[in-house]
This record gives sequence, structure tokens and C-alpha cells, in this order.
Amino acid sequence: IDVTGVSKGKGFQGAIKRHNQARGPMGHGSHFHRSPGSVGMASDASKVFKGQKMPGRMGGNTVTVQNLEVVQVDTENNVILVKGNVPGSKKSLLEITTSIKKGNK
Repeated sequence: IDVTGVSKGKGFQGAIKRHNQARGPMGHGSHFHRSPGSVGMASDASKVFKGQKMPGRMGGNTVTVQNLEVVQVDTENNVILVKGNVPGSKKSLLEITTSIKKGNK
């Protein structure tokens, strides 16, 4: 099956945590620690292009986990046991559909 849900929100995060960017040296007189670095051009373009990886809100996106295995269906308690991780927090709504891609599990 494929399971679709909204991932857990992480709030406002920096570029290092949000986009897995590298950080600068932490010591030896460095003033560049966790900032994203150069963002745009100088005089020729003199703007920041769209899609630049910057700090902002992280998480809270629609995520689909594909090819999960149904272990057990409990009709009495309206519970479906799924092997693997599903997106979202506890008690969140999930959309369960049949798998589109053929899995190798």
C-alpha cells in the first residue's frame, strides 16, 4: 500500500538543518558559523534568483511513503497494522491507497 499524510512540522529552521548545507569553521577566529553564505550576484544580475535555499519553515508537507506491507486488519477496532513508518504525528489522518509502483519487498 501507499500511505499519504502531512509530515510533522519543525518550525522555523536555518539553512543547515533545512537543506543539509555545510557550516563554516566554529573556531580559530572565524565569523562564519551557521549562516548560509553567499546568496546572490554582485552587479551583473544584482538580484537573488528564485529557489535559493534559505532559512524558513520546515516540515508540514504532504509526504507519500510507498510500498508498505499490511500486516493485519482488525475490523472490530477499525485498525490497520502497517509494517514501516508513516508520515505525520500521532492521531493524524492518513490516506491509504493501493501501491502504484511495484515494490521489491
